[in-house]
Amino acid sequence: MTDNPFKAGGFTRDALIETIKLGEGRFTKREIARALSLKGEQRVALKEALRTLEVEGAIRKTGRKEYVVGADLPPVTVLEVIDTDIDGELLADPVKEELKGPTIRLAPGEGSGRSGDALGIGDKVLARLERLADGSYEARLIKRLSGEERANRMLCVFQVSSSGRGSRLKPVDKRNKHDLILARDNKLKPEDGDLVLVRIAGGRHHGLKSAVVEEILGSANSPRAGSIIALEEHDIPQAFSDAELAYTEKLKEARQGRREDMRDIPLITIDPVEARDHDDAVCALPDTDPANENGWIVYVAIADVATYVDGGSPLDRGARKRGVSVYLPDRVVPMLPERLSNDLCSLVEDQERPCLAVRMVFDAKGHKRAHRFIRGWMKSHAKLAYEEAQAAIDGRGKGRAETLRKDVLEPLWGAYGALKAGRERREPLEIDAPERKVKVGEDGRVTGIETRERLDAHKLIEEFMIQANVAAAEALEEKRMTLIYRIHDEPGSEKLENFSDFLPTVGLSWTKGDRVTPARFNRVLDAARGGDHYETVNEVVLRSQSQAVYDTQNIGHFGLNLAKYAHFTSPIRRYADLTVHRALIRAYDLGDGGQSDEERSQLQAIAEETTSNERRAMAAERDATDRFIAGWLADRVDQEFSGRITGVTRFGAFVRLKDTGADGLVPISTLGNEFFRHDESAHALVGDRTGATYRLGAEVTVRLVEATPLTGGLLLEILTPPESGKGGRGKSSSRSRRGPPGSQKKKPGSRPPRRSKPRR
Repeated sequence: MTDNPFKAGGFTRDALIETIKLGEGRFTKREIARALSLKGEQRVALKEALRTLEVEGAIRKTGRKEYVVGADLPPVTVLEVIDTDIDGELLADPVKEELKGPTIRLAPGEGSGRSGDALGIGDKVLARLERLADGSYEARLIKRLSGEERANRMLCVFQVSSSGRGSRLKPVDKRNKHDLILARDNKLKPEDGDLVLVRIAGGRHHGLKSAVVEEILGSANSPRAGSIIALEEHDIPQAFSDAELAYTEKLKEARQGRREDMRDIPLITIDPVEARDHDDAVCALPDTDPANENGWIVYVAIADVATYVDGGSPLDRGARKRGVSVYLPDRVVPMLPERLSNDLCSLVEDQERPCLAVRMVFDAKGHKRAHRFIRGWMKSHAKLAYEEAQAAIDGRGKGRAETLRKDVLEPLWGAYGALKAGRERREPLEIDAPERKVKVGEDGRVTGIETRERLDAHKLIEEFMIQANVAAAEALEEKRMTLIYRIHDEPGSEKLENFSDFLPTVGLSWTKGDRVTPARFNRVLDAARGGDHYETVNEVVLRSQSQAVYDTQNIGHFGLNLAKYAHFTSPIRRYADLTVHRALIRAYDLGDGGQSDEERSQLQAIAEETTSNERRAMAAERDATDRFIAGWLADRVDQEFSGRITGVTRFGAFVRLKDTGADGLVPISTLGNEFFRHDESAHALVGDRTGATYRLGAEVTVRLVEATPLTGGLLLEILTPPESGKGGRGKSSSRSRRGPPGSQKKKPGSRPPRRSKPRR
């Protein structure tokens, strides 16, 4: 880092600001460098100069990495919670695109669940902003927001008093501190313990507000209540409209027509054992072209949803509104009706189906030589689970998988070997984040929590899908078509600063100023492998990354280390993929169902909607999982568990339980007989008097104090003594407050740091 980046870059401060003004908010760092004719080391100095101006408040970077002069945000604005930092603190962005840029962190305790249920990623709030000395912002919550149609609606539990003479409606969201009473004109008759959706009918000058029960959702104590609450709280559309269902009923099965006949190509589906919809099939064949010795031809065939879902139809409007399918422990909320997702569009074994396929040619080292998109007519030759395919390749095959081993599976693995070499050469980000699945029985009760083994079969399908997605982006660019990309920005400067500050606490390092690449993160992970801090380093690398989004402006995909990437492979469950299919059909004149001019003009809006819908789905999936796990652990209160500190914040520590992967909160007020502070630089909670320390990543034993299935919260007590300190009050970056006696009882609604692998 240079003391004077302006001098090192060969430009003045005024010249840089004037250039940004001339850009009128459209210049990224690259355009600024071009405008100033900067090269080599001058561009490195430009990055530092821009950061200096950001800290000073002279300029601001927008959500699209474009620069504008003037940095102050309005004192009050609407924010969306988008991420967590390394320590698990919540980060937010303004909802208005033109305001995005500066880092906004929720103030101590805001959104933590200190006074009720907590905020999570995807939630929107009205907040008051305060600009800090480093150019970032701190937000204080004014109120939590929901959709207009739900402004006066809420989920409650109907409770009858022990005497049977009175009743109350108790809000599920503990932020709503006051109970409600049934309105006089209420018609539905809930029973004690029912989960109900109510509409506030009005208030009284004295006493409680009244509400009308609009829907009885079932018992709040039922095993499936966790999913019901999550879906309602996040406004997930669950039912299909009459118009959608009527449209679906009229659909007729597609015919081959002009489609290319692919029925003799040995395409198969490989999916999770519980999968009911099959939207992709794969096949690999040795390339017989002498010019491509030991090369491979790979087919990826995808369900042709565009054949059935016309743009602008009721079914299309409903799919766009949902954006994605939502996968909860006990159910799936599909983007499309079952007749499509599980039947007409699903690549069912031994059934002829329309598809949109890509034929790709790779050389022996995994370089792609060519690709061609096909509107095809196919038949899946087999439906295999990942485990079946892997067992056959490993010499333990049975049944259909074993009969397909030589002619179908071995060529697939041969092609994967070439693609794997290409992947290793590309060096994408390789985070080791074990996936845990909550197993639910027929009665809706949790039967166990398992860690899914990541097999080569999983990696094979993933790499085939990645290559198909790359081909789709390249093909549409070749035709100069506007499309929705899947983009993933490199980590922001503040996240990198926090990351580099954290690594020395576990004996690792990160050289500031060097180019940021996925390979650099991989080297850090390799250095930590086999050590005590490997899990923590994986977690911190994950949290340091940006979130992937949909956008018509391409910046590449940092995590996959790809310059061009679009989602093409799952149109049954992702609306963005359907727009890519329609664009390909139009670009290559592949028949009916191509993209209309109207849809083309709306792609950016669709990209933003789909990003929002995806985050909404992820939040609902996480909340439902938390509630199911809390219900499973509710009868284990007072038991001890092994865990690891996965987040340290200004209001406490989060601990992940080893056996279940569940996250629970340890309120700072319960840590000991002294005042603890959050030391940001050390990523730790440090005692004022003794310097005793609870550090991010520390292995601890905890006692389960409380499990609340209604909110999904776990309250824990750390039994492991802290690391001994040097004594006395050390340097700390933020103050942590003790809560009033008994305040920990309200903590189980708090949200832990994000724990799942980001969707690519």
